[in-house]
Amino acid sequence: MIERTTDLEICRAIRHAVFVTEQSVPEAEEWDGRDGEAIHLLARDASGAAVGTARILVQGATGKIGRVAVLRSARGTGVGAALIRAALAELRALPGLTRAKLGAQTHAIGFYEKLGFAAYGPEYDDAGIPHRDMARDLE
Repeated sequence: MIERTTDLEICRAIRHAVFVTEQSVPEAEEWDGRDGEAIHLLARDASGAAVGTARILVQGATGKIGRVAVLRSARGTGVGAALIRAALAELRALPGLTRAKLGAQTHAIGFYEKLGFAAYGPEYDDAGIPHRDMARDLE
């Protein structure tokens, strides 16, 4: 189950486990001060345990999906794809938005391509991890 949440503590705990602990992203880079302006999504497994999160920021006519994190124990179960589909549904419900974008870790580009995103621009470093920007129309 995916739902909007205001429980930033659980979202931050998932992001800390995935990005800071597993991927060695510096805490100062993970906590960018933008959580307060974002829409947050929380994924729960069948038992109700929180297993994934994503955040959405609106920038003009574009919704930026970011901080997509799924706990190791829930990877490969479809939670990540469900989070992206839920984020796209949230964006489609907001007036005036026409495009979704995200910064994908390069190893995950194929995952996002299956969800309709296309990579553009050069590869870049974000917190020591190679990324590429990706986008798709919301129609």
